[in-house]
Amino acid sequence: MKTIYHCLFAALLFGCSTETQQTLSEVLKDSPSITGKEEYLESPYVTAGDRVYMVGHQDGSFPTLGWHIKGEMGGIWNHPIKLMDGFDAKLTIDNDTLTLNKASGFTNYPFANKHIFDFPDRGIVVERWQFVPDGKQAVFVQFVIKNSSGKSQDAVFEFIGHTDLRPTWLGERTQMFDGPDSGEFEKNKWIVKDGSNTWFTVFGADLLPDSNQSIPRRADENSQSNALAYSISLQPNSDKIMNFTIAGSYTSRVDALHNYATVQKNFHELAEEKKKRYQDLSSQSKLTIPNEDLQQTFEWLKYNCDWLVRSVPEIGTGIGAGIPDYPWWFGVDSEYALRGYMTVGQTKPVYSTIKLLDSVSMALNGNGKIIHEMSTNGTVFNEGNINETPQFASLIWEIYKWNGDKQFLEKYFPTVEKGLDWLLAENDTNKNLFPDGFGMMEIHGLDSEMIDVAAYTQRAFDDASKMAAELGKEDLALGYADTAQRLKEKINNEFWSEEFNSYADFLGTDKQAIHLIEDAVIRADTLNKPWAIEELEATKKQIQQNPSDELKPFVLHHNWVVNTPMEMGIADSTKAITALNTARKFTNPFGVFVTGIDRDESAGKDDGSFEGSKVFSYTGAVMTLPTGVQAVAENNYGRPDEALGYLKRMTRSFSYALPGSMYEVSPDYGMMVQAWNIYAFAIPIVQQFFGIRPMAHKKVVVISPKMPSSWNNASLENISVADNEISIFYKDDSEGLRLEVSQTNPDWTIRLELPDGSYSLEIGEAETVQEQGHSVFLTSNEKLVVVSEKP
Repeated sequence: MKTIYHCLFAALLFGCSTETQQTLSEVLKDSPSITGKEEYLESPYVTAGDRVYMVGHQDGSFPTLGWHIKGEMGGIWNHPIKLMDGFDAKLTIDNDTLTLNKASGFTNYPFANKHIFDFPDRGIVVERWQFVPDGKQAVFVQFVIKNSSGKSQDAVFEFIGHTDLRPTWLGERTQMFDGPDSGEFEKNKWIVKDGSNTWFTVFGADLLPDSNQSIPRRADENSQSNALAYSISLQPNSDKIMNFTIAGSYTSRVDALHNYATVQKNFHELAEEKKKRYQDLSSQSKLTIPNEDLQQTFEWLKYNCDWLVRSVPEIGTGIGAGIPDYPWWFGVDSEYALRGYMTVGQTKPVYSTIKLLDSVSMALNGNGKIIHEMSTNGTVFNEGNINETPQFASLIWEIYKWNGDKQFLEKYFPTVEKGLDWLLAENDTNKNLFPDGFGMMEIHGLDSEMIDVAAYTQRAFDDASKMAAELGKEDLALGYADTAQRLKEKINNEFWSEEFNSYADFLGTDKQAIHLIEDAVIRADTLNKPWAIEELEATKKQIQQNPSDELKPFVLHHNWVVNTPMEMGIADSTKAITALNTARKFTNPFGVFVTGIDRDESAGKDDGSFEGSKVFSYTGAVMTLPTGVQAVAENNYGRPDEALGYLKRMTRSFSYALPGSMYEVSPDYGMMVQAWNIYAFAIPIVQQFFGIRPMAHKKVVVISPKMPSSWNNASLENISVADNEISIFYKDDSEGLRLEVSQTNPDWTIRLELPDGSYSLEIGEAETVQEQGHSVFLTSNEKLVVVSEKP
């Protein structure tokens, strides 16, 4: 009884609770982790969640971040509102204040983070752990205060929450206006409300504070800072644990309090649940290869994918493009990324994002045109660039090949059909099959007939012909196939530039080209690129000396999109190899330049470093998407070693700034986590190196490996294809090739395609046929092992 009364008495003073002894470190003890670099402690991290996420600096501070809402993209967001700018914490011992915003170390976990604050003179180390539970509008923060001094120390722990209840980007378009925040202390927590809306933030700990106070704000601010102070006793060589929850709601006070109580009470169970889910993510498409850095990158990109899922129940769920400035929904970013998501088995975000894009696009545009960008309050900022509509069509076909779901195809084919009609009926004024308008390059004036729009349009008609055939629309299928074939021929004939050994940036008139050249010269001069100025001036002179009223191919910027005909596999082989070799001139150690005329002295080299302006700009940028496109393109033309080279370049930027992530702009610019990175890795590795080409609608999986020469021992396990799972184990050494393929559903057929040779079956049975230089093995066995001896 004495012990019980002692604990009850202590609970009144210090919050004695068995729950406080549960730590996130216990949950994460066997999870993978990556420790950050000291030189990047003053750079961003994210604590990710589908409802709420938190962005601050790795040193534990919360500086102003971002430009979409200037200075406001950091902090704690519960879209479509912000909850907090962040928080401060400090520990006071004997009038010595230890501020917890200059961490000496940062460690990232798949779904959590840890900051370390070291005070050796006091014998004190403070660890700050945090995670966001799945589906909850709250972030959980745990402070572990370690006293290694060998003596008791009395301290005051203070937590100051900087509430800033405000709307998302474009909130004013849906009548979301920020009001002044006001706080009310209740029991052990602060409840803060926006004065003009039913928006709430609730924060507190599992201890009763000794004091609380509101901190006066400036007259021009709507935010509100509130403090909680706790008297604590730090026993010698022991830990003190303090658990805080920051929750919110954009609907009601009751909802906010419920979110707070649920997470504060159940954080340990919620952390275990999220850990299990992330272990499942890791096990899907599990890669083992000789390149350990690339293997680790691939694993963490699967976690990155989950970080970007953004759910606003009143609007929908979909993947955001990037954090911190693009946390909302995009057309083209999703159209690249979702192909990668599907490949690594993350199907739920695929279906929810497609549903969101389709429903909003049809409600807004009504003609199959796919939107470009939508904020989390449902406001569409850009109704769509031209390329997004054909890329949506191809996305639907790609997903159908993985799921074989006829209802899925029937649901979205009407949008595809309308979109392709709109594409040529309303955007091809000269009726040459090349739609006019902006593609991926958002350079002013580049809105004529763009190479990427042409390439993606060709692919869309080719894919749509197959979809139409699946749905029994034979005449439509034939018409689409004819358009696709004509486009393929026209792209190879009309966009090719012999002078530059490259496909052109665009087809245009002399007048359009000269105007763009003049702008490009200014850009090149600003960046001090004399070679580019010389080339541009020579092109201008040639145009003036040979005037023409006809559309012509122009190579001005050497933009990365000139490689999309190879990405789509529609370039003829001679032109493709020539163009791929040309593209090498516009790379640096991290990848491919967005705009080739921006290349620097590191261009074309395998070694070196990248330095750019600390004031963010896409000018001069090297990005993961162009580099991934190049890897896909190289593989399409039988060059896996070159493709692997591009993956290695991108891998150099993995964990460069944020441990466990890869920036949008290599190596450390732009978004610290970016959705389309998974496209850049998953397509080359899963679909090309391992050669997995699903035809789920036929219950067939084609496997045709084309491995890099350095990968003599590689495996890819648990690849989800509809109701089947495929695993591949590849070994090629001095004794010969050994290829093991397994599946979980024997109702399916595996079609294994290998180069012509002498093979034998070690395990399993298969029908063997010879087709166009290939040995083909057809089997429904759950396991097949094929071996060959070296000649």
